[in-house]
Amino acid sequence: MAFHHFGGKVTQDLRRQYQNSPNWKDGKFQNLQPTGMDLDLKDFPKLIYQQFSERSKKQPSRPIPIHSFPKDQLLTTEEAMKFAWYGHSAVFMRMNGKNIFIDPMLGPDASPIAPFKTSRFSKDTLDIIDDLPTLDLVLFTHDHYDHLDYESIKRIKTKTKKYFVALGGKRHLVYWGVDADLVEEFDWWETKEFEGIQITFTPTRHFSGRGLTDRAKSLWGGWAFQSSKESIWFSGDGGFGSHFEEVGKRLGAFDFAFMECGQYNEHWRQLHLFPEESVLAAQHALVKKIMPVHWAGFKLAPHSWKEPVEGFIKKAEELNMDFVIPQLGEVRSWKNSGWTDWWREY
Repeated sequence: MAFHHFGGKVTQDLRRQYQNSPNWKDGKFQNLQPTGMDLDLKDFPKLIYQQFSERSKKQPSRPIPIHSFPKDQLLTTEEAMKFAWYGHSAVFMRMNGKNIFIDPMLGPDASPIAPFKTSRFSKDTLDIIDDLPTLDLVLFTHDHYDHLDYESIKRIKTKTKKYFVALGGKRHLVYWGVDADLVEEFDWWETKEFEGIQITFTPTRHFSGRGLTDRAKSLWGGWAFQSSKESIWFSGDGGFGSHFEEVGKRLGAFDFAFMECGQYNEHWRQLHLFPEESVLAAQHALVKKIMPVHWAGFKLAPHSWKEPVEGFIKKAEELNMDFVIPQLGEVRSWKNSGWTDWWREY
């Protein structure tokens, strides 16, 4: 039923728990610097027109295929982290011999409670979960529908050993039947050792919420993974800000980072990175090699679906930043370079 998609409610006990966070003020979680959405009622007609006009450019000409899960290539212990990206922000990583999945939103619709669907650019993606091996750790950056999906959780919970989530995110998983003992919540900068990997929850400039009453009632952020061999960062959703430099100072330099790049608009510039900002943010965080995510999955903003990657490449080349653009489901080591402009076929 549709109401299941909303997830868990904020109880008085949970509210008292959240109040212990230094990032909870005035009844909700707050960003580190003033942040808002610059959207007036008079802007809505223009925004709606932008969203639904020129639809041929807004989404691929046909479904984007996804490489099947290659257990023989991924499930081996290698010197470097390997990964497979499934569009938008869904990333499977093999690191230190452990299976890790970040934001495994593999559902077909990013707006399950809305009157209109936000359909995925690829077909039958939930079936990918059935092919996955046992997952040692699943992490979520925040609770928005395009990152935390009820249909995906229903399938993935049968093969997941442990969950790391943003503070406030646990209530959704427990509501959907995940054992509470398997879920650990993180405030910004909290860190935990996991199987030889130091994992830290890093701040972003964003927001959260799945309904009308729970906006900013859970936290949002990114994840850093540091082992004796390598340092990997997943930036998470959020606009440009001084926190990127702080991430670099505290945890950099990173060998590789998955950088948010897509679903931006001038009206919510403070909440998402534009392509050039995505590259600059990585530079501020002292990242050596980068990859754009948060695109090639859904149309959540008026820009064309190819614009994020094209702008990202242009800025990365301008700044001589090393980058990679894999195909969906393609196995990569972060050390591998080279790419093809595969998206131009769609």
